Amino acid sequence: MRLVWQLLAVVLVSLVGGQSVNAVKDNPWLTLALGCLTVVLSLAAYAWVVRRTERRTVTEVAREGAVSAVARGVLIGVVMFGCVIANIALLGHYEVDGLGSVTGAVGLAGFMAAASVTEELLFRGVLFRIIEERAGTWLALVPTSVLFGLWHMANPDASLWGVVVITLGAGTMLAAAYAATRNLWVPIGVHFGWNYAASGIFSTEVSGNDTQQGLLDSATSGPTLIGGGDFGPEASVYALVFGVLLTIAFLWLARRRGNLVPRGGLEGRAESTVVRLPR
Repeated sequence: MRLVWQLLAVVLVSLVGGQSVNAVKDNPWLTLALGCLTVVLSLAAYAWVVRRTERRTVTEVAREGAVSAVARGVLIGVVMFGCVIANIALLGHYEVDGLGSVTGAVGLAGFMAAASVTEELLFRGVLFRIIEERAGTWLALVPTSVLFGLWHMANPDASLWGVVVITLGAGTMLAAAYAATRNLWVPIGVHFGWNYAASGIFSTEVSGNDTQQGLLDSATSGPTLIGGGDFGPEASVYALVFGVLLTIAFLWLARRRGNLVPRGGLEGRAESTVVRLPR
């Protein structure tokens, strides 16, 4: 039942917040404000429902160390997307014609913050965490990554190939980031850093969402495997490669820290021999 209640709480806030942000997307300052409000309410709702249904301290969204953890995640996400766009540009399929819209970049910050936080709470905070407890880290990676990829099929310019890349690259990478750190701040930061770099800085399409223009006036071209087509650079083979590399790095870190939950999960096992939880 805790899975149901936690999903309901997060999804409800996500839907209300998402609809509100979409309704004012032509007003960048209001988009920023409502996006930030959605972030606060989503985190509060998650912490409240987990505390009530599991009767524990919600360490994965603890305030202590949150700012530095998010900052590290954002840096990773921005650098990762920067590497993707640099490779596309080297092949002549990404060009900048000048400055785009500063106010557009402001609005996109609110939009992407709301999307990043609500999706991480839903897919890593609820689904991955609970499945991992029962089935282990490796088995939890598969269904949650597939669901995360399918979630993006509802976007206007979604493509099957784009969903595959998100499943194999982003879905596994973000779950591995949670496994490595045992907090949601790092995957939230990575998710936001990637999305905002793609939209707010480099002005490319994000997950086939008909994304508004950001800071740069740019154009992406070329075959789908390179530039990502209408889905955006997330469907580029470079996004897949860097996503897989980061997944491996995070899983290696999780293993080194003793954070991997073995097959069979936590039930009936001593906590100290299964996973090292944050203090």
